[in-house]
Amino acid sequence: QVQLVESGGGLVQAGGSLRLSCTASGRTSSNYAMAWFRQAPGKERELVTAISMNGGRTYYARPVKGRFTISRDNAKNTVYLQMNSLKPEDTAVYYCAQSASYGYTLNEYDYWGQGTQVTVSS
Repeated sequence: QVQLVESGGGLVQAGGSLRLSCTASGRTSSNYAMAWFRQAPGKERELVTAISMNGGRTYYARPVKGRFTISRDNAKNTVYLQMNSLKPEDTAVYYCAQSASYGYTLNEYDYWGQGTQVTVSS
C-alpha cells in the first residue's frame, strides 16, 4: 500500500522559512513524479511545484517562483519543499502527491499525503 507522510509544517512569521518533507513507502518513488499542492480555506487545491522522476525537470507556480525550491532524494524516498521569504498568503494545508507521469493537474496524481498546515503570520 502506498503511503505519503508529510512533516515540517508549522507557524512562522512573514519573511521566515520552513522546509517540508514527504516520505513515500509502498512503491519505488524514483519511478514516479512528485508534487506539492496547497489548499487555503475556501479555495481550491492548487499546484505549487512538481518534480520529475529523476529530478531533472521542475515546475513552480508563479506565486512561489524564486522563493520555493523542490528537491528529492530517491535513496530516501523523500521529496522536500524549501520555502523561503514566506508570506501570509502562503498560509494553507500543503499536500504532497505522487504520479506515474510528470504533470500539472490535480487529477494526474493518484496518491496523496494527509497534509501539513503552514501558517504565516504578518
